[in-house]
Amino acid sequence: MGDETPDPETDTDADAPVYASAVEGRQYRGTWYCPLPYDDLDRAPETADYPDRGTGGAFRLAELPRVPRVRHVVGPSAIMLGASLGSGETLFWPGLIARHGWGIYWAFLVGVLTQFVINTELQRWTLATGESVFRSYLRVHRAWPWAFLLAGLLSLGWPGWAAGAAQVVATATGLAGSTLFGLPAWKPLAVGLLLIVWLSYQVSSVAYNAVEALQIGLLFVAIGTALALAVASGAVFELGSVSAVVTGVGSLPPEMDVAVFLGGLAFAGAGGYLNLSQSLWVREKGYAMGNYQGRVRNPLTGDDPEPIRRDGFTFRPTRLHLQRWRGWWRVIQAEHLLTFVAGLLFVATVLMAVAHRHAPGTDANALDMWLGEIAPALGGIGALLVFVLLFVALFTTEYAIVESFVRNSADAVYEAFARDAGWDLSRLFWWLLTGFTVWGVTVILLFSSPLSTRGPFVLLVVGAALSGVMMWPYTVLTLLVNTARLPEHLQPGWDRVAAMWWASGFYGYFSVLLIGQTATAAGVDAFATTVGVVGSAPGGYALWAGYALVQAYAVVRSVRAKRAARRSVAALTADDQSGH
Repeated sequence: MGDETPDPETDTDADAPVYASAVEGRQYRGTWYCPLPYDDLDRAPETADYPDRGTGGAFRLAELPRVPRVRHVVGPSAIMLGASLGSGETLFWPGLIARHGWGIYWAFLVGVLTQFVINTELQRWTLATGESVFRSYLRVHRAWPWAFLLAGLLSLGWPGWAAGAAQVVATATGLAGSTLFGLPAWKPLAVGLLLIVWLSYQVSSVAYNAVEALQIGLLFVAIGTALALAVASGAVFELGSVSAVVTGVGSLPPEMDVAVFLGGLAFAGAGGYLNLSQSLWVREKGYAMGNYQGRVRNPLTGDDPEPIRRDGFTFRPTRLHLQRWRGWWRVIQAEHLLTFVAGLLFVATVLMAVAHRHAPGTDANALDMWLGEIAPALGGIGALLVFVLLFVALFTTEYAIVESFVRNSADAVYEAFARDAGWDLSRLFWWLLTGFTVWGVTVILLFSSPLSTRGPFVLLVVGAALSGVMMWPYTVLTLLVNTARLPEHLQPGWDRVAAMWWASGFYGYFSVLLIGQTATAAGVDAFATTVGVVGSAPGGYALWAGYALVQAYAVVRSVRAKRAARRSVAALTADDQSGH
């Protein structure tokens, strides 16, 4: 700890600063871990002033760190944006707009803004306690981390983005349709990309630092290439058509594929299992009470492991801490808005304009649209820009998916089982990274052969649709944790609670539609569902009834929690109680 480290003694003074100095703020660049004498800290009492421990142990009392400037903590949302580049931004939404026109652009805007609310709410528990979102779910029930781990494997266990990036390289180098080592050319290339990702983790003692640096670098390359492509393709003249969104709000083309549309909604952002990583990335970065939790280190460097405390930290609801909490909340919202939301809206809209201008009404999947229609139509520098942009976007997304899947899964397994078994989180992370890489190589070399006639894009659709489905339960669960388990001064305001009701209803509705459509495609017509609910099969009505019950429970439970917490914290003023 240096001179600028938060001091548990002096910061109890009401005159202590709310904001960090420039010197202290710069320590957040990269990652910052501030160890405390955990066993000497007081335990938080079980009162309305502190988070509900549920089935877990007591939180330890510590000072809420001073608030840094936004420019000092940019990173977690930039990684999230990088994870989005190869999914919603370059594949799903450009393909949907090219095929169906600007009339469905409203759904993209809704998806991005909805994910802004979800992603920031996923950070709330970690900011308040330093614990991960999986630890918060574990305090509700031990089954939740395992359930999301299984859903994550089903949705992200398909190396579609590495396969897609390899297909781009094969096409750009003239290897498409040829073989390497007796295999279709894109398969050995995809295996090579996965091995590059694995090797990159070995260059830094803190895994997060390598990911953040590479993702931000690739992000600048992708944005610059997208701008150049917009000019070279003449797509800037297409942007005037975006006004069609006003007339299309709420409507969808009748021929819309529900699986592809749900995938688009999930990937109007990172989507699915990826979003849960936001909690772990802000803890690694050292946001708020996460500053006192250790980081995942590379076990091969020989550094001592940093402790991830089973029961996290919390702070007394003093005037100083309430000011700092509001400061932290403004900073994390600004960081997510200025990087994730602004980046998504800008880059994705440019790419949609390129696709709509040069491949209107296409029936090809997104990869074939870019490689088989847009690149040949542009030729020369335009085609080169398409190849560069697609490769960077798909590779950075595969990189982020490996990072997200391994980090989420390591934390879920650690909290649900491995901690009690005496395992080390850093070593668990490394072994899962290696295992996931081997799994991806195996899928590419062996199990994708029955799907080879449909190309890598089918792997992306499978993963995207499953990601959309899993967003429904964790949105509901996060809402309940943040309202029923946090004290009044840390709870979301009513506007955010309403936004989470909307988010859970939004993803739940399309999940039920997808389940019904999948059942029908499998020959089980009894579970068919319709867009308007009326006209569904008997099993479909049962699915809609289940959806209504979940929504009703989420609304009633969160309203009761907010009402029960009202005026339960003596330190809050009327302004504090008006919302956060």
